[in-house]
Amino acid sequence: MSQKNNTTVANSTVTRDLRQLDKTTDNLYESIVVISKRANQIAVDVKEELNGKLAEFASNNDNLEEVFENREQIEISKHYERMPKPTLVAIDEFLHDKVYFRNPAKEQD
Repeated sequence: MSQKNNTTVANSTVTRDLRQLDKTTDNLYESIVVISKRANQIAVDVKEELNGKLAEFASNNDNLEEVFENREQIEISKHYERMPKPTLVAIDEFLHDKVYFRNPAKEQD
């Protein structure tokens, strides 16, 4: 999943009301597990996307275009550094009911 559509997510740390986090699950710890698993999914997706873009620049030849390619690589890296952190995106998705999750232990009851 690309984070290009998540421009409304803050790029810095935000103080959260813990009572908002347990509304969906009725358990703060369960909510944190859901958020952390979603953040890991986002991080893996972003890393794969970044590696794919940087792989285009991989070459064994040294030439004059290398300086230009390095600039492009730097711009790509800077773009990904400016993106919101996966944890912030996951929290935002969780709070806006954009994350599907289930607890098999609760389903057995």
